[in-house]
Amino acid sequence: MKLSILIPAYNEEQTIQTILQKVKEVELDHGVTKEIVIVNDCSRDKTIEKAQEFMAANPEMNICLFSQEKNMGKGAAINRAIKECSGDYLIIQDADLEYDPQEYNLLLKPVFMDNADVVYGSRFIGHHPHRILFFWHSIGNKFLTFLSNMMTNLNLTDMETCYKLIRSSIAKDINITERRFGIEPEITAKLARKPKIRIYEVGISYYGRTYEEGKKIGWKDGFRAIFCIFKYRFVK
Repeated sequence: MKLSILIPAYNEEQTIQTILQKVKEVELDHGVTKEIVIVNDCSRDKTIEKAQEFMAANPEMNICLFSQEKNMGKGAAINRAIKECSGDYLIIQDADLEYDPQEYNLLLKPVFMDNADVVYGSRFIGHHPHRILFFWHSIGNKFLTFLSNMMTNLNLTDMETCYKLIRSSIAKDINITERRFGIEPEITAKLARKPKIRIYEVGISYYGRTYEEGKKIGWKDGFRAIFCIFKYRFVK
């Protein structure tokens, strides 16, 4: 089995090589192999040069690098990566070091134990470390997850998580239209409509960033997420 690791990257010159090294060091259980798909979202810094340097120094790694012709947003970058990947399953990996690639095996466990189609990594359950940051962000995340659960009839604890491991054939069958952070409720709503889909959730760590450290999501994205939760309850 092959796992495609999708990395949308925008202005991540400080962290792109670090996250790639962390992905390289991961040893997946049951002989699962890795494919890395980077989509550079028209970064204005040296993200693409740093990625190319790493690729040149690690030719044995299965890394594919694509660049958007203009900045189109995280959702558009993920959509491109889904189309380009070739693994049996895929997982979304932000380049900002907030999530730990060593935990891929936690998300793969339900696949091997119960043939899961989708596994969400929740920052709000389990015993793993979580950096303490913004009170209102945590309230916002829980509120958005609550609204999403109402619309989808799921019982997730962290709809907004980056770590979503999805069977690639299912992901490629979803028409993703959101270009920014609205992709999270959109994907969740469209996954929930898949007949007989097996969705799991596991606890993960979270090493959040402050805005000074490069965090990009803002209050406008929260309002867009609310709009998307209701929109994709009805729009296929």
